[in-house]
Amino acid sequence: MRTMHHLRPLVAAIVLGSCAMAGACAAATSSSSSSAAAHSMDDASISTRVKTALLNEPNVDAVHIDVDTASGVVTLTGTVKSADDEQHAVAVARRIGGVKDVKSQLKVGG
Repeated sequence: MRTMHHLRPLVAAIVLGSCAMAGACAAATSSSSSSAAAHSMDDASISTRVKTALLNEPNVDAVHIDVDTASGVVTLTGTVKSADDEQHAVAVARRIGGVKDVKSQLKVGG
């Protein structure tokens, strides 16, 4: 696990870039109102902030956790090593501003 810590900033940068691009693309191609585009950008921003927080959390192996946000509701998918890791990941996500709820679809083990 020690070798993964030096990769966290790189992974965070990749996540930030891809989420920003996804949000920008969603806003640019949306044929709905500007509030829907803003909502999409907010969800992308929340996903980015949650993933970054998870990557920076030393007690969470976030490399195997995916984050999706819809209307402020964050869904965590992927695998974690234990039920405690799952609870910790959910707690980290709940601390992020703009998060209305967190749904865990994380699988324990792996």
